[in-house]
Order: sequence, then C-alpha cells, then structure tokens
Amino acid sequence: MKENTLAIIPAYNESRYLSATIKQTLPFMPVLVVNDGSTDSTPQIAQQAGANLIHNPTNLGKGAALKKGFQYAIEHDYRTVITLDGDGQHDPREIPLFLEKYASTGAKLIIGKRDFSQMPFVRRLANQSGSYFLNAVHPQHIPDNQSGYRLLTKPVMELVLESQESGFEFEVEMILLSLEQNILIDWVPIKTIYLSGDSKIKPIQHTKNYIRILWKVYRSNL
Repeated sequence: MKENTLAIIPAYNESRYLSATIKQTLPFMPVLVVNDGSTDSTPQIAQQAGANLIHNPTNLGKGAALKKGFQYAIEHDYRTVITLDGDGQHDPREIPLFLEKYASTGAKLIIGKRDFSQMPFVRRLANQSGSYFLNAVHPQHIPDNQSGYRLLTKPVMELVLESQESGFEFEVEMILLSLEQNILIDWVPIKTIYLSGDSKIKPIQHTKNYIRILWKVYRSNL
C-alpha cells in the first residue's frame, strides 16, 4: 500500500520544523509539500529535505493548499494520501497507525484523535467547544473534527475538491461531506503535541467560519 500512498504537507512559513517532519516521513512514503505562499525559506527547506514541491502563488489558506495537493495526488495515480502539518505537531512515526487501521477496517477517511486534556488551555477550550457544538447539531458522534493528521482515499479526495472552503474549516467540511455520502470514517489515537510558535489560526475569523459551518449542518438536518 505504501507505494500507492503520498504524504501531503501544506506549508505556510514552516521553516522551523519542516525539514525534520519531511525526513521522518520519507522512510514511509514520498512527500509532497504544498507551499502556500510562504515568505520564509520553506520552499528551499522542503526541496533540500527531499520532498516534491508545488506552490500556491499567494497564501490562499490550508484548505486551498490541501485541495491542490489532492489534485496532484489524483493526477499522479495515488490511491491514498496521508495529510500532516509541517509545524511539528504531528509525529510521522505514527503513520503506520493509519495504514494499519485502513487495512483492518477499509475506512475511506481516518482521522487522528487527540487527547484534548493535553492541549494548552485556549486550544483545549476551542477544540472541546467545537466538538461539543458539532456533535450537538449532527447525529453521528465525531470525537475530533479539527485534527489535520488524516488518511484519505481517492473517493474522499475527489469529493472534497468541490468544497468552497479554503481555510481551516475545510477539514471540518471534509467530515460532513463524507458523512453525507455515507463514507466510512474512523479514528486512531495520536500524540497531542504542542510546540512553541505562533498559531496560524485567526481566532475571530476561524470562529465565524466555524459557526457558519455549524449553521449549514443544522439546516441540513432539519
């Protein structure tokens, strides 16, 4: 299966931890970095570390970067992808957990489930609140809807290419679109890692977009 799987790392100014993430991922599978308009040395570091590299001309958002990566994967005949962040918060040594889960369940979307109790207070509050409200408006329990560490199969990649979301909310909509199509989703426990550095999330804009997604889900379930 590894020969047909590609790791995709969306990267916006991730020069600090990107090289280590790429080098720890390459023993499992090839790596594609989608440079989302970085203004630092992210592109050079990605190439030096051994990743393939494609670009968004400007910073279009994580969702837009992931969609560009999915399009690349489909065009190059990859049947599955692993998505992970380049900021050191996802341990590439946990990739076998996703591959084993896929082999045993056949789930078409597998999401890394974090331990919210291990998060910094503000992030813990945001993730717990987000999960609470999403579970309140959707009948299926979703233990972690914002984790970016995921395995996707080709049908899920093709499905979400139609999404209009370009930011972090894209990962929430990915789950909702999959549920609408009765696609099997599963979760695997992963480490909860938070390193020093500024978050790419803009709290006010992210909250507004998240509420918009929740309203969309609520209306679809009326």
